[in-house]
This record gives sequence, structure tokens and C-alpha cells, in this order.
Amino acid sequence: MFKLVPAALLLPCLSAYAQSSVTLYGIVDVGINYLNNAQTARTATGFRGGKQWSVMDGGTGGIQGSRWGLKGSEDLGGGLKTIFVLESGFNANNGTMAQGGALFGRQAWVGMSSNYGKVTVGRQYDEVVDFYAPLLAAPQWGGYMVEHPSDLDNASNTRRINNSMKYTSPTMAGFTFAGLYSLGGVAGSFGTNRVWSVGAGYTNGPLSIGAGYLNAHNPNTSFYGTNPNAGPATSNNLGGLGSVTSPESNPVYAGYASANSLQIAAIAAAYALGSTTFGVAYSNTRFQDLGSLSGPNPLRYSGTAYFHNIEANAKWQVTPTFLLGAAFDYTKGIAPTGQHDGAKYELASLGADYFLSKRTDIYALAVYEHASGTDSFNQPAVAAITGMTPSTTTNQVAVRLGIRHKF
Repeated sequence: MFKLVPAALLLPCLSAYAQSSVTLYGIVDVGINYLNNAQTARTATGFRGGKQWSVMDGGTGGIQGSRWGLKGSEDLGGGLKTIFVLESGFNANNGTMAQGGALFGRQAWVGMSSNYGKVTVGRQYDEVVDFYAPLLAAPQWGGYMVEHPSDLDNASNTRRINNSMKYTSPTMAGFTFAGLYSLGGVAGSFGTNRVWSVGAGYTNGPLSIGAGYLNAHNPNTSFYGTNPNAGPATSNNLGGLGSVTSPESNPVYAGYASANSLQIAAIAAAYALGSTTFGVAYSNTRFQDLGSLSGPNPLRYSGTAYFHNIEANAKWQVTPTFLLGAAFDYTKGIAPTGQHDGAKYELASLGADYFLSKRTDIYALAVYEHASGTDSFNQPAVAAITGMTPSTTTNQVAVRLGIRHKF
């Protein structure tokens, strides 16, 4: 039964709704990828593989992962607002959900903002992603294939932080800082599965600097096991050796799943000279106290394994609608003491991006990687471009032609 309500009584409600906003947004990024060498199986005599052509979503082989999301705010008065983001990733090549099948696997958080900063709670990015990553080649023009081997420093936000609380300061004289803490949620053990991260950024005219630090206890589950399809602590959520019928997964650092803690420290800087921007970056990724009960340890590692990563990049805005990019990345792996000599990865990348409109662009990427030494599986390292199936040899080439539309 419906009742008529005097219009005057509706005015407060209409005023409240007028102070709120919700925006639907998204990206669809899909393209054709060519890989000159991809493993198909592993036998007693070595790897088998061949060339590969595929249609891939941007989240594994392009500039950006396809997504749709809702973001909104409500003005509470006095500069105070309620804010939220719900963001879902999907694979445009086949329509399936990304991030292991999570409904809002990219981001899901709610919080409050004011003139003193903002506090948010939910599934969020860490501060390495917030401050260090934006100055790298991958998020600017190169995407996942251009990222550091297996995204070892999480600069392409492969992993999100569940159950996290974050504070982000307002920007003051070009300076911003933030901190994140994730509760492990394990009864009787406050430190188990906890994650924390801090970061800061500074921008002044043509100069930009960003730095971040992340510390994850029991990373095999707290960091690498946060998607719905991840296994328990006894599973290697970082990757696997494969079998006679399947290729390897993440030979760069999957052998270090038994680490008691993961630590990532990273810093990057960029400087713009006219239409050209140059950038440099360094990160140190450490898998500490190997041999703990955090994950499987079939190779019986102990001690600490870590990676030095150095990137140099440049982008040239040739015209308002045409961009060129180039980058070189060097990674040196240091194996646990007395185990093996570690691996080296050298990555060279080129990219071109042409905007047909403000919302649609077409692009081309070419990536070459060379590997040497001994990888985390204690075997001769093979090239493994991020997002691609590892090669059977020390070299690998990947090429992509893609289209991206934003709405």
C-alpha cells in the first residue's frame, strides 16, 4: 500500500542524495601475443617447447588488466567524506574473472577522507605499488611483460593486501606519505600472516621521487595466497616445478616458498625534460629465514635469498597522441649461502602507443629477456618474461599488438 508524502518532507532526503556520487568506470585491454619459445612439457632429457600465438588480456600480456569498478563518495560536511572503491578484474579474451576468481579482486575498500588525509579498510595496494611503481616503465607504457622478472617486487600489483588498514596523508609542499597494516587474523598468534608497508612520494616540477617498503610474515599465504584459488600453507602459491606434462611456473623465485618473511625495499625517480621523461629505479627483494613452516621446501633451503633489481627507462611524447618508450632492466639473484650461485636476468623493452581518442588507443610492445646462472629451482635458469610461459632456453622474445578502451 503506497502513501503520499508531503514534498517538504522529501527535501532533506533529496539534499542528502545530492551530496553523494557513484561512478561506474572500467578498462578493456586485449591483444595478440607472439612468444618465440614457450615450454610445453618437461622430460627426463630436458624441456620441450615451441612458438606460441595467443589472444591475451592486458593483465597478463598488455598494458593494463581489464576491469570494471564502482567508486563513490558522500559529503558529510566540514570537509569529511565517506569514500569507497569496488573494482573487479576480468579476462577480456575469454570473459572469466581475474585475481583467482575474486568478485572484487583488484580492490575492495571503504573509508573516510578529510583535510588531514584518508583512512581506508579492505583489500588494497601496498605502498611499493602506490609510490615506487608509478615511476617505472610497466605502468606508464609497457605493462606486465615489461615488468621485472615475475613481478618480484610487486610493482605491477600482482598481489593485493587483504584485511588491511591504510592511512594516506594529504599532499604538503609536494610530499605525500602513507602506511598500511594487515591483521593476520590467526587466534593466539598476532604476528602470523601479518603484513605492513610504508611509503612516501615527492613531486616538484619536473622531478618525481617515490619509495616504498613492504614486510610480509608467512608470505606464501599472507601475500602470495590471497586470491580465492590459492592453496594452503603446504602449497607453493608462488609457482611450481611443473611435470612431464606441464611447464614450470615462476622459476625466478618459486623455490623460496618456505620463507618466514618477505621484505621489499624500493626507490625510483623520474625527471622530465620537455617532452621526454627519464627514470631510474632500484629494488631489493628478500626471502628471509628459508626452511620455516610457511611453505613447502623440497630443495631444503635455509638462510636468506634476495634479488637486486635496477631499471632505467625513458618515454618520449612525440605528439599529444603518440608515445614511444624504452627500458632496460637488470636483476641479480643471490641464493642462500652455500646453495648455488643465483641467477641473472636482463630485460630490454620497446613500446609505441597511439591514441585514437581520449578513451581508445592501439599499441605495440616488444620484449627480449636473457637469463643465466642457477634459478630458485636449483637448475640452469631459463628466460621467463613476466606473464608468459617460461622458455626452454636462456632467451625469450615476446611481441604484442593490443587495443585498449577506457570507459
